[in-house]
Amino acid sequence: MRAIVHALSITGSMTWEITWALILGFGLSAVIQAVVRKSTIVRLLGDDRPRTLALAAVFGVASSSCSYAAVALARSLFRKGASFTAAMAFEIASTNLVIELGVILALLMGWQFTLAEFVGGPVVIVLLAVLFRLLLRERLLSEARVQADRGIAGSMEGHAAMDMSVQRPGSFARRLFSREGYTSVAHGFVMEWAAIIRDLVIGLFVAGAIAAWVPDRFWRVFFITGHPLAAKIWGPLIGPVVAIISFVCSIGNVPLAVVLWKGGISFGGVVAFIFADLIIAPILNIYRKYYGPRMALFLLGTFYATMAAAGYVVELVFGGLGLIPSPARAKIPDQGVSWDYTTWLNIVFLVLAAALITRFVRTGGLAMLRMMGGSPDGYEHDHMDAHASHPD
Repeated sequence: MRAIVHALSITGSMTWEITWALILGFGLSAVIQAVVRKSTIVRLLGDDRPRTLALAAVFGVASSSCSYAAVALARSLFRKGASFTAAMAFEIASTNLVIELGVILALLMGWQFTLAEFVGGPVVIVLLAVLFRLLLRERLLSEARVQADRGIAGSMEGHAAMDMSVQRPGSFARRLFSREGYTSVAHGFVMEWAAIIRDLVIGLFVAGAIAAWVPDRFWRVFFITGHPLAAKIWGPLIGPVVAIISFVCSIGNVPLAVVLWKGGISFGGVVAFIFADLIIAPILNIYRKYYGPRMALFLLGTFYATMAAAGYVVELVFGGLGLIPSPARAKIPDQGVSWDYTTWLNIVFLVLAAALITRFVRTGGLAMLRMMGGSPDGYEHDHMDAHASHPD
């Protein structure tokens, strides 16, 4: 019982520590989604030129951070005419270059990890584009397109189809600060929470259990901490493997990353682990449904290679610049709630969250929740009707 209480106390403390940061991150993400229309994204991603891939990354930053929704939306983009490479670049950016991930990494692990994530993300996209140019054959791509056009359901299909953007004309500020803008931000905010809450809760409980129950000596052996060079080589290779078998994706794998970092995995290993939320076992199964088994294996191999390579690049660059923090200074929150700046920030941002949730409920948002995992075609029709019925 004492061990269970210890694990729950770590989970609770970590949750309290990151609450305000998550609300801030999802709030900013909702603002971006309110002014970026998905029709614009599809129109600009028809090839795999460097400029197109850069746009795909920018649009990914403006999209949902839920890994399942990102994967579903990438298939939707591919089916509507986007190049496969651009769709995958969008998918990577959508989960690994988003504001909320950067905020929570900075809070729990330090600004160096946030910077590493935003440096490593473009590296993954560039390397993936190169591998696709060298290895992706037209026959495999054609098979994937045929399979994608079958429209087999994966997960979060309805959420992937949701366009939270303000449809009225006008400047950025005029659209954002209108009543419709308030509604769009509220809808985006709540739907983002709904999309990632399962993985976030699982990640927090898994991180709390591992931190409380797995002895430090196990991690020292597993990550070869006694041999610094071997540890740096091993980290980016084993990080994605741990992610694949952990079943935790999106923002939910950050608490576990904290535990791995404290346990002794290399800096590059942490970065590779966080990137690998797109190749966890459930998502690999979705790739199989979306694109066929051969393409699923191809994505596993190329994603793994580029994520590990990005880990090595980050390790070398940040190590050379002296920007890698000491793991000895890492601390897993386990002190519970105390009256400090975190508590005051949580109070302020919880009030903001309450206002957005109230707006969400009053403007037909509950119907959207029921359609998160449903048919994207049915969602698009119903969502347009809902917006027309609740303009204020």
